Amino acid sequence: MRTLCLSLALLMGSVAGAESISLRADVWFPMNGEAGASRPGYMIEVAEKVFGAAGYQLDYGNQPWVRAVRDVREGLADCVVGAYWIDTPDFVFGEEPLGMDIQAFFVRRDHPFRYQGQAQDLRGLRIGVIGGYAYGEEYERLIQLSGAISEPMNDDNALEQNIRKMLAGRIDATLESTFVMQAKLKDLGLQHQVVMAGQFGEPTPTYIACSPAKPTSKHYVTLLDEGIRAMRASGELQVILQRYGLEDWQ
Repeated sequence: MRTLCLSLALLMGSVAGAESISLRADVWFPMNGEAGASRPGYMIEVAEKVFGAAGYQLDYGNQPWVRAVRDVREGLADCVVGAYWIDTPDFVFGEEPLGMDIQAFFVRRDHPFRYQGQAQDLRGLRIGVIGGYAYGEEYERLIQLSGAISEPMNDDNALEQNIRKMLAGRIDATLESTFVMQAKLKDLGLQHQVVMAGQFGEPTPTYIACSPAKPTSKHYVTLLDEGIRAMRASGELQVILQRYGLEDWQ
């Protein structure tokens, strides 16, 4: 019994003394979900495996995206989850993405809008987006040429709010990741009321990107690069992805 107690005490002391890595993001499931959930998102599960194997504890928390980016940029947290390079070009990125995201327009099932790649397709529309997200120069160009109104939502639950506004007729469409929107609609039981109205742009690499203010950031993204490659080679990455109904992006 003494041996067991001593072993447990040593283990608890080791865990308590482990250095933590703080990840911040808004909820963007299935990439990253609610902190503390049984299914926190596949990017979080990968990060837990990679950083845990290197002796770190993971401190993952949810914030509005604008605040998460600001805190990581200022060095108040280590990394953001689910970043495009255009979101945070000053951040430290690794070589290995943690997904390829596909953006699309979504509308109420009875709405006539369909995006066919032309600015005129957006004419007269009110489009709900999420505050602080970078949608790229092409989106800004289309908004300017078409005269469409881009309405950012900054709430903690911004995507659900945009869906509710769309169903109520307060906006015409939303622009969102296809994976994220499908998961959110299923969660809300609204998958039969909203349809995809056209893919926007090309698939975009998505990363865990780390603070430009912290000297440890390069080490963290190197750990991620090496860990992702090892998990892909061992099949462990695919096991995690399958729990979320996803396939490897490579």
